[in-house]
Amino acid sequence: MLAWMDDEALRRTLATGQATYWSRSRREYWVKGETSGHRQAVREVRLDCDGDTILLKVDQTGPACHTGTRTCFDDGLITPNAATEEAS
Repeated sequence: MLAWMDDEALRRTLATGQATYWSRSRREYWVKGETSGHRQAVREVRLDCDGDTILLKVDQTGPACHTGTRTCFDDGLITPNAATEEAS
């Protein structure tokens, strides 16, 4: 899944070991699985080379996606030639 995390969300995640994110639409912090039970226990936190992206490795309980699937990225692979192939 992909979610927004600011400095405070990262601090909360590191302090509790549970993935905590910032909801831009609700304008509040939320712990993944707090209401659904589909929690993310954080095993590892990595920062990219630019310092602007965080990767969490988690032990996922239940589905990660709000649609009920294991991942939010299962709707198909977009390949570099997909637009050209569809046009022909």
